[in-house]
Amino acid sequence: MSFDTDELRDDCLTTFHIVLSVTTRRLRWIYLRSNKWLHYLNMPLNGAAVETGLKHNGEKNGISQNSSNHQPHRMTYEEEFSQNDPEVNNLDADIRYPDGSVRLRNPNIELMDQDILYHLALGSGSHDLVEMFGDVKFVCMGGTPKRMEQFAYNIMAEIGHKLPCGTTLQDISHFSYRYSMYKVGPVLSISHGMGIPSVGILLHEVIKLMYHAKVRDPVFFRIGTCGGIGHEGGTVIISEEVVDGALRNVLELTVLGKTLQRPAKLDRRLARELKAMGDPEDPYDTVTGKTMCTYDFYEGQGRLDGAFCDFTENDKMEYLESIHKSGVVNIEMESLAFAALTHHAGIKAAVICVTLLDRLKGDQVLAPKEVLDEWQQRPTKLVSRHIKRYLQMKGRLSLDGHGSIAVKSPRRFKLVQQESETYD
Repeated sequence: MSFDTDELRDDCLTTFHIVLSVTTRRLRWIYLRSNKWLHYLNMPLNGAAVETGLKHNGEKNGISQNSSNHQPHRMTYEEEFSQNDPEVNNLDADIRYPDGSVRLRNPNIELMDQDILYHLALGSGSHDLVEMFGDVKFVCMGGTPKRMEQFAYNIMAEIGHKLPCGTTLQDISHFSYRYSMYKVGPVLSISHGMGIPSVGILLHEVIKLMYHAKVRDPVFFRIGTCGGIGHEGGTVIISEEVVDGALRNVLELTVLGKTLQRPAKLDRRLARELKAMGDPEDPYDTVTGKTMCTYDFYEGQGRLDGAFCDFTENDKMEYLESIHKSGVVNIEMESLAFAALTHHAGIKAAVICVTLLDRLKGDQVLAPKEVLDEWQQRPTKLVSRHIKRYLQMKGRLSLDGHGSIAVKSPRRFKLVQQESETYD
């Protein structure tokens, strides 16, 4: 009978880490119960600060965060870009840890041995998430894997990011078969699929990823397409406000049989900064306004060309003209969840879309494919300018390396792959 010493050693180390992790989390749980645990459970829904286990010296839940991978910035992103904005500063005081790190509004995560991000094919115990994602500053999301892969290559050229010779960008979430994710230096490029449910699932896991990776002050962007209301195809629209089909700026959820409403708020200062990135020589308009988010592409958006339609052309036009008068400039299907979840997590976020048609003039997209392809590059250019400007200010252009996978436990790594492949 023979033994594989490497495998035996790995098993012993894995067992040791599991025992140590469980013990640490149990002690942390006892600490939380004895130190204002009720504050954690009774947090208001508008994003009030977590007081549980929070110390002024940068410690969270009694555990020091001042490791080599988690040093607080001298000046946070918000301090650089928003130090003279009272609205933003008041918001920061309510929803941020002192060092800007992302916090979760879920005490259960602290007690878990491993948090598996099923739809990203990542895990807090299987992957070294701090090593892989700790330097992330910007998370850019868009509908399709192809579009976000293309954005990753575009931003790589814009910021001068260089891959090692003989390598290419890697889809980090390949084994999930659901979303695609590429890392280019401090930028994550992720596909979010179509509609509120898809982007909601992704945001839960990406926000947890930011937490496990100890990311500080991340900025989220949704880059997409939309239907214009009074704006021709090719217009870039930056959302200042997001509403649902009934013009309410809340995301309505049913949780444990009860209806819950979460405010859908975007960062208006960030929207103004993006608007300022528009080039006067751009052959298209860049505007800001109110975005309507619906749960459906056809009936929910008043289209006459779906499989079902119980209203007339006059009914449709009356509705579209009424929302246009209320300030709605475009319609899409993800911004409500995107705004509500990022706001609930205390993360700055913006939505930038390009119109594919003016819905006041029709329902179907008739522009040629090559025209649509060029239009879809317009929001990415605006976001790229913003990212490049920030990195220039920080002196972080011409970055080397790429988003490779850092494995903490080979056994758990394989388990996470198998879980993600089979999880429905």
